Amino acid sequence: MMSAFDAFLCGLVYFFAIGNLPFVGLWSLQRPLVCGFIVGIILGDPLKGAMIGATINLVYLGFISAGGSMPADMALAGILGTAFAITGNLDATTALSLAVPIGLLGTIVWYGRMTLDPIFVHAADRYIEREEYHKIWRANVLFPQLMCFVMTVIPCGLAAYYGSAYILNFINLLSGNILTIFKVIGQMMPALGIGITLQYIFKGDARVFFFFGFVLAVYSKLSLLPLGVIAAIIAIIYVQLQPATKGGTLSE
Repeated sequence: MMSAFDAFLCGLVYFFAIGNLPFVGLWSLQRPLVCGFIVGIILGDPLKGAMIGATINLVYLGFISAGGSMPADMALAGILGTAFAITGNLDATTALSLAVPIGLLGTIVWYGRMTLDPIFVHAADRYIEREEYHKIWRANVLFPQLMCFVMTVIPCGLAAYYGSAYILNFINLLSGNILTIFKVIGQMMPALGIGITLQYIFKGDARVFFFFGFVLAVYSKLSLLPLGVIAAIIAIIYVQLQPATKGGTLSE
């Protein structure tokens, strides 16, 4: 069972992940790989935290939040999934099978914020009506962030602190065939994330690059870094040649 301070830090990571603060959020701390690594640092096992976070991240490769909708809370999935895995000594696939439903429950926090935030818009209107322009920042920044802090740190911290013990009892209860089923489900989840991503990239001219990349990765035996460099170079060349293929002229 983790300490109360560690649980508070996990809640604080969740706040920074979804608080819409500058330089952190959707493309950084909200990703399970990143927040899982940070939770691993908090709990004293950054390597396992990064490995579990990376496994959970595979499910959310094709994650899109459009029009204010939130299909799943990948930050909460990454934080609590990693925390439960480290404290409960679970493997990555079992942690993944627990993290996905946690991510679905996390949408309650998002939609709760979206429901309550209009209150602060009306508060800003009242400041304007009273010509108290110096107070508008309270309604635009201070009050929403305070509400977000309460709605994220407290639930996530309590879940991390008390949930780990329940997860241990739950795992002991399910030990055997049922736990094996959870592991199999967890192993299938990354394929779902990769499949969703393929829906976006397996189109038009990109198809040939997909097969080329697959063959190159399998038969060249190169690591990810040189493969990434090769892919970037090919992408740059392709973009530069696009005007010529469409009847335009290449820029000097």
